[in-house]
Amino acid sequence: MESFSLILAIVVVTALAFDFTNGFHDTANAMATTISTGAMRPKVAVAMSAVLNLVGAFLSVEVANTISKGLVDEAGIRPEVIFAALVGAILWNLLTWLVGLPSSSSHALMGGLIGATIASAGVGAVHGDVLVTKVLIPAIAAPLVAGVAALLATRLTYSLGKKADGKASEKGYRAGQIASAGLVSLAHGTNDAQKTMGVITLALVAGGAVAPDSDPPMWVILSAGIAIALGTYLGGWRIIRTMGKGLTDLQPQQGFAAQTSAATVILASSHLGFSLSTTHSVSGSVMGAGLGRKGGVVRWSTATRMFVAWGLTLPAAALVAALAEYVTGFGSWGTAVVAVFLVASSAAIWKISRREVVDHTNVNDTDEAEPAGVVTTAMAAVTPPPTGTATEDPVPSFPAQAAAERTPSTTTTV
Repeated sequence: MESFSLILAIVVVTALAFDFTNGFHDTANAMATTISTGAMRPKVAVAMSAVLNLVGAFLSVEVANTISKGLVDEAGIRPEVIFAALVGAILWNLLTWLVGLPSSSSHALMGGLIGATIASAGVGAVHGDVLVTKVLIPAIAAPLVAGVAALLATRLTYSLGKKADGKASEKGYRAGQIASAGLVSLAHGTNDAQKTMGVITLALVAGGAVAPDSDPPMWVILSAGIAIALGTYLGGWRIIRTMGKGLTDLQPQQGFAAQTSAATVILASSHLGFSLSTTHSVSGSVMGAGLGRKGGVVRWSTATRMFVAWGLTLPAAALVAALAEYVTGFGSWGTAVVAVFLVASSAAIWKISRREVVDHTNVNDTDEAEPAGVVTTAMAAVTPPPTGTATEDPVPSFPAQAAAERTPSTTTTV
């Protein structure tokens, strides 16, 4: 029978809180393209994603075992270390959510765990080979593989659908998007919910509640699945806006190709036990799909901000976690101080977010004032426009001419 101390109970609750933030932070991974193309209504989309995230949590424990048994040395870990790691991960999730950047909840958790472990037991307590092979290499490879796959799938989709009826084809691809979005949600639950399972299991081992090398108990699997499902249903609307409209403008064919490619990469990595970032995979596939359509472009200014956030995730979460671990080292009052800081910081971030509310009613609204980047402008200049555009009529009607005069052109005629 598992025995719980107060600190162990605090760690479990904090881990489930992280799982909740993971859910609403990563809802965009599954549903951003489906919502942006109009394949599903926003609230219906997040509800379906929540259910499938819960189902996915029960499909495997390979990633959970990577976290609980492989990344750090169990012998040098105390429950306070895991608590400090979760503090770093939660705060990074909330900060990136506030600014609408799709960063990796997985890497925030990895960074927090690494930083807190080093602060507590030294660099030797981190298994560098596991970090490189199952965290860092997949972090680089996943968006590249998913992006190339989505680019090729998009081109193949448009090539095969040239002679298809436009409306019937679009309707079919919207249905395909719903199916592929469900697959991404299932994959997200399989991969990301397991990370929380692994952290809780590691805490239980550190606190002496379960034997070393144990698989996650059933109550851990169930509670992690429910927490990530509830967070998903809440909907991370800020990040959904960035992923669905901020990176590129997607048509149903592109959305289908992007989600199918991402789901394939995520499910394969879950089977192999790689602690993959679903955010990296989906973002890469969205950009690949954007480039795969003739005339399609990627907003590289948004992508650059996202890449910077990716690079900062591990070190930033590690630094906050290391500082939190230092404070918890002073004893119970230190742990209480860190807990109060976490709650106060989370409340402050939430209050700031209310100044500009983003929800299901305005998630597809975008700021059209952002100028096109150099790469986007160059690609648009050399890409033939789609057939049937307004350029066929050299003398536009008065309303069209008036609209053109009100909206300055950003393209160059060659």
